[in-house]
Amino acid sequence: DLQNLGARKVCLMTDKNLSQLPPVNAVLDSLARYGINFQMYDNVRVEPTDQSFLDAIEFAKKGEFDAYVAVGGGSVIDTCKAANLYAASPASDFLDYVNAPIGKGKPVTVPLKPLIAVPTTAGTGSETTGVAIFDFKELKVKTGIASRAIKPTLGIIDPLHTLSMPERIVANSGFDVLCHALESYTALPYNMRSPCPSNPINRPAYQGSNPISDVWALHALRIVAKYLKRAVRDPEDCEARANMHLASAFAGIGFGNAGVHLCHGMSYPISGLVKTYKPKDYNVDHSLVPHGLSVVLTSPAVFAFTAQVHPERHLEAAEILGADIRTARIKDAGFILADTLRKFLFDLNVDDGLAAIGYSKADIPALVKGTLPQERVTKLSPRSQTEEDLSALFEASMKLY
Repeated sequence: DLQNLGARKVCLMTDKNLSQLPPVNAVLDSLARYGINFQMYDNVRVEPTDQSFLDAIEFAKKGEFDAYVAVGGGSVIDTCKAANLYAASPASDFLDYVNAPIGKGKPVTVPLKPLIAVPTTAGTGSETTGVAIFDFKELKVKTGIASRAIKPTLGIIDPLHTLSMPERIVANSGFDVLCHALESYTALPYNMRSPCPSNPINRPAYQGSNPISDVWALHALRIVAKYLKRAVRDPEDCEARANMHLASAFAGIGFGNAGVHLCHGMSYPISGLVKTYKPKDYNVDHSLVPHGLSVVLTSPAVFAFTAQVHPERHLEAAEILGADIRTARIKDAGFILADTLRKFLFDLNVDDGLAAIGYSKADIPALVKGTLPQERVTKLSPRSQTEEDLSALFEASMKLY
């Protein structure tokens, strides 16, 4: 593919852990076989920060690359998108393209170099989206860059690359897919979103739920319902792993177009304010709440809250995830979906709520404060929320079972 693009100098991005694993070796073999000139950057941080983005951007600017390859999970692919963007726009200040209200949220008008994304987790769907997320250390909150211009040119979906994922990474990545599908399917409809700028370049990457994203979201949800538990329980189950890898891309096409809402908006401070939590199976030297875990822990509370708008969609999601809705009342849709999600998480040994990962009621004001700037996603919730609503949702998520 790089040869076909006429690439002369390629930047290969990955992280320290993956640089020792089969997916990166497969890419290195291929580059060597076709005589592609490349430089490798393996310093990507898992759950990137503004500083780790800036380090990668510096490398990209110095290298003057004409193509990029990202081999890894969302952290690697997102870092590579940012490096490509700022190397193509060297005079820009870092906050120029970062989402408002934290950054200036300027539209991207410079041409970017081709980027080939090779995902190694079945989770973020980053290979299909125009979004790059990072921890903004100064504010202790996650934010990102969102523009169709930073979407990878090509995503290579090879389920063999996910076989090196340990059990908890499979589970947490899968929860991200689950929430991408649920949130984009229940997001505020595209024709109710405001503002609606007349010039397409000023429209957000996240458009609200629409007939096209619905197709992808529902399809991904059905695959998650059928295969996620199998993929977690049996690392040798290639059919389940392959299907989850596809579901990740399908859900990415859905939410990359429609957007996500409260689970993601609330997850950013949950990750950003982490104290001492270190998840099992993650080979990292810093405490972190894996993105998929930070998203899914609030999902029962969130969907119980949003279900009064479009309850039929919430009920449909519950049925796909295994609930018997034959005698269900439409007004109970939120509780039914919340219970279904709780059972799903309990079956997969998920930590018992925010309290189990180190948070207490005393942290709620800080968690709410960290959610407020996430308007890019919170405004896509079908039901608007006050600070009191957010406090109640965090409180309800302290304990799940």
